[in-house]
Amino acid sequence: MPAGAEPSATRLIADKSQIVFVSKQMGVPVEGTFKKFDAQVAFDPKKPEGGTVALQIDTASAGFGVPMSDAELPKAPWFDAAHFPQASFQSSAIKALGDGKFEMAGKLTIKGIARSVTVPVGIAAAPGGGNYAVATGSFTIQRLDFKVGDGEWTDTSVVGNEVQVRFKLTLAGFGPL
Repeated sequence: MPAGAEPSATRLIADKSQIVFVSKQMGVPVEGTFKKFDAQVAFDPKKPEGGTVALQIDTASAGFGVPMSDAELPKAPWFDAAHFPQASFQSSAIKALGDGKFEMAGKLTIKGIARSVTVPVGIAAAPGGGNYAVATGSFTIQRLDFKVGDGEWTDTSVVGNEVQVRFKLTLAGFGPL
């Protein structure tokens, strides 16, 4: 690559990626997914401090695979998809921890409420080779910090406040690790 040239564009391979959220309902872990999301990644694993990651999630695509619950999630007490069609993450700093591990600090915005989060991320070559990488990680948020499950749903004995978010993002055009 010529000096000063931009790295090749990195694209999210959506059908090989997933974003999962796990909450406790009546003390039992329940797993849901977001079916639609996109990411813009400008990141060189050899110089991560200059990189950026932006993720947009279609809040109406949230679901547990149970029609009754899935119909409720886009409504105002939960994601209020009519007023807040997207949740997002925008990195502000990326730090290398060594051995393919990174720490991404940034703002997570849900229902118009932005909070600082630090997300541990592991990046590895995708199985089967090629110019693909897989970024994985998980972090925990408090749903009530973002008014997810508002009104009568603020009682955490029914739906717990803690929500684990797990992701696997397959990226094309990532470059050497």
